[in-house]
Amino acid sequence: MRDVTVGVVGATGAVGQVTLELLAERGYERVRAFASERSAGARVSFGETELEVETALPEAFEGIDLGLFSVGTETSRELVPAAVAAGAVCIDKSSAYRLADGVPLVVPEVNGARAREHEGIVANPNCSTVQLVCVLQPLLQAAGLRRVRLATYQSASGAGSDAMERLRALQPAEGDLTMDWPFEEDESEEESKLRAETQKILEVADLPFSATCVRVPVLVGHSQAIWIETEEPLLPEQARAALAAAPSVRVVEPYPTPREAVGEDEVLVGRIRRDPTVENGLVVYACCDNLRKGAALNAIQIMDRLTRIPVG
Repeated sequence: MRDVTVGVVGATGAVGQVTLELLAERGYERVRAFASERSAGARVSFGETELEVETALPEAFEGIDLGLFSVGTETSRELVPAAVAAGAVCIDKSSAYRLADGVPLVVPEVNGARAREHEGIVANPNCSTVQLVCVLQPLLQAAGLRRVRLATYQSASGAGSDAMERLRALQPAEGDLTMDWPFEEDESEEESKLRAETQKILEVADLPFSATCVRVPVLVGHSQAIWIETEEPLLPEQARAALAAAPSVRVVEPYPTPREAVGEDEVLVGRIRRDPTVENGLVVYACCDNLRKGAALNAIQIMDRLTRIPVG
């Protein structure tokens, strides 16, 4: 039995539901579910039982040891400080605190020790960042990084439950999914987040980095085509061995698909090959369950770092 009380805030959303599933699988019993006022009194699945949803209000967090927040940025800015003031350590999945000074931004396989440097808040990265740094870290260790370029193909679930429902109802004649990120001149907010978060997590502040992010008509599972230039020569077979030995990475040849990644805890990588257009160039293709490792599981692994409870 787990001896901490966990509050899941945003429990009725896509990530919140996966979070509850994973907590139940890992034997947590003292769990409370929170969501907006319109969901108050609803019941959500938790293992073989259900939890009644409480309204997420600033005064609602007394008795919570760890808060797992899967809500929007503005809501996090309102609720997370209140939960910290009530005595909780908060792991926040929004962009509210990711780049804030003094707030660790953590992917446990990459920089897990940073989690204990918190002052009440630990930030969970963007789901695409989690996926990317799990791939980049073993290559950084093996040969250094000179430059990273990537294209992401991000599923509807990354935009939330409503986007998933819109996709389920979409008829081919109605066209493609709309881009849902604001743009800052030529770069979308998602693209700039990926660069800044990757640089912070890998602790390579001057890493040259360029991304193009698009939303694709896939329910769950993000894909990335990644072009990497290393400082030292690294043959594809050496890169493959480094990735195969890395935590939370699994090599799938000839290539993985988003469907294969759904429900998996690892980032799946394949098509590991030389890029002949640049010196020390490699190309890697990666897929990841963005709701699971990209969000819910990563946060629970951070929680493990804070509590020293093994969660698998």
